[in-house]
Parts: sequence; C-alpha cells; structure tokens
Amino acid sequence: MTTDSTRTDAEMWDDRYRESDRIWSGNPNVILVREMEGLTPGRALDLGCGEGADAVWLARFGWKVTATDISRVALERAAVHAADAGVADRIDWQWHDLGASFPEGEYDLVSAQFLHSMGDLPRERILRQAASVVAPGGVLLVVGHAGFPSWEHDHPDMELPTTDEVLASLELPEGEWEVLLSEEHERIQNDPEGNPTTRTDNALKLRRVAAGR
Repeated sequence: MTTDSTRTDAEMWDDRYRESDRIWSGNPNVILVREMEGLTPGRALDLGCGEGADAVWLARFGWKVTATDISRVALERAAVHAADAGVADRIDWQWHDLGASFPEGEYDLVSAQFLHSMGDLPRERILRQAASVVAPGGVLLVVGHAGFPSWEHDHPDMELPTTDEVLASLELPEGEWEVLLSEEHERIQNDPEGNPTTRTDNALKLRRVAAGR
C-alpha cells in the first residue's frame, strides 16, 4: 500500500475506511477481552479505536470509555455501533491526531490495539504519553503486529517493535510499574483471497504501582 504525500494522515485513513462499509470484524480484540478478566471497570481510554468494537465491548461491561481515532469516518461508524448496542451514553468519541493532540484525563485502563500507521505516526511518543495518563493501580495494554503479513512487503517507514523494545521506549520510572504480560502469540487471519494464514502479534501489559509523575 502506498500513500500520497499530499494527503494528511486523517485523509488517508478516511479514504481507507470509505473503501467498504466495514473494514474490521466488529468483534473486540481477543487479547483485550482475555486481559480484562479480573479488572474492576473504571475509566478506559481506547487509542486508535477504529470502528469502535473494543470501546463498545468495554462499555457493555461497565467501563466509561473515551475512544479516539484519526478518522472521522471511523468515529461516525463507531458511534452508530454504540447506539445500536445501547451503550452510547458510556462512550465519549473524540477525534485526535495523536501526534498533535491527546485526550485529557486519567484512566484505569489505556488500551492501544494495533496502533500502527504507514503515515507519520510518532508511536513511541504517543505510548509514553499513554503511560503518563494511567492512574495508580491502572493498566496499560499495548498489542501490536510482530511482523508483516505474507501478502505484503515490508514498509520501511513502519516499525513493528518487540515487547522488550516497546517497554524500553516507554522510559518508565524505576519502581513505578510492573510487567504483567510480555508475549508473542499467533492468530489466524484471512488473506485478500479469503485463505486463512497465520500472523504473529505481541502484547505488553503493565500496571502502574506508584503515583509518581
């Protein structure tokens, strides 16, 4: 996939979502669902929420969610999804180019699921800011791709770091965080022809154990 340098990242993603009525499955990310077990619902921040499946799922289980994306097309679809699910009053949809602006507040959960882009995305800086808004006792969950799919060539402008690299890039103060999960995992995804193929992703889950800022 190539990008037109005359388009903004927001326009690029709007065009991507306009390619079909729905880009994603409409189901929450599997690792998010698994890792929320045992957590008491509170305030959640969903970074790069897309069409809203994760935010809607969290709201259904009692979370008060702030969900943000760079695509207004995606946010419009997400709002419809939330209304259809009866949880519209539990989700605040916000447009942000996270490299330039960031939601305000403090959160018991910050989730960044596949926060990758072939545009100009300062991912490391965004994730450091994400960590800074996690409340004491709260959780940061970062899930990403560990490699490109077999039907795509590598994109030199897109980095796919390991969980150790993500952890190091967060530059977290010593003694203020604990690592709850750091793993690679495989999942099945259909290629453009509909054939199932195996992809490798990774997940990093951290808990803030101190209130230092």
